[in-house]
Amino acid sequence: MKTQIGAPVAPDFDHPIEMLDACHERIQDQIDTLDRLLVHLAAHGCDEQATRAAANVMRYFDTAGEHHHEDEEVDLFPLLEAQSPGAASLTQRLRADHANMRALWHTLRVQLSAIAEGTSKQLEPTLVDAFARPYRDHIALEESELLPLAERVLDNAAAEMLGANMARRRGVRVR
Repeated sequence: MKTQIGAPVAPDFDHPIEMLDACHERIQDQIDTLDRLLVHLAAHGCDEQATRAAANVMRYFDTAGEHHHEDEEVDLFPLLEAQSPGAASLTQRLRADHANMRALWHTLRVQLSAIAEGTSKQLEPTLVDAFARPYRDHIALEESELLPLAERVLDNAAAEMLGANMARRRGVRVR
């Protein structure tokens, strides 16, 4: 039995499929923050905790969340489409999901921005749900179909290229 000291090591760019999977956990954490923010705003109004939470969610989806979509759309999907003839229908659906989620994000971001600035406590539960539900469904589809397909069909060279492109997108130097 192997004993581990400290926190588990996060996946790195040498393991891009694992990184994409780990991003799903962080996305879910942000969605959970939105759910908690709804409750917090109702109980405490737009206080310092609310403004900080709204700013953190915005920062995540403006940067890391968008990088995650780009990792898939720009790099992973084309690799899968080239190596697996049946992948196109899945990647088309996931691209459409991304477009829908981006549109929902832009609407939700307006309300979060006002909260982050401390000028409003308005956060519509129906809008949070309309944003969260498609994300949860999308993540479930990626974890059940996309990522297992990528593990099966991507060879080492393709995975290395994917990881290098993901690193560059984030401004990380690669070897």
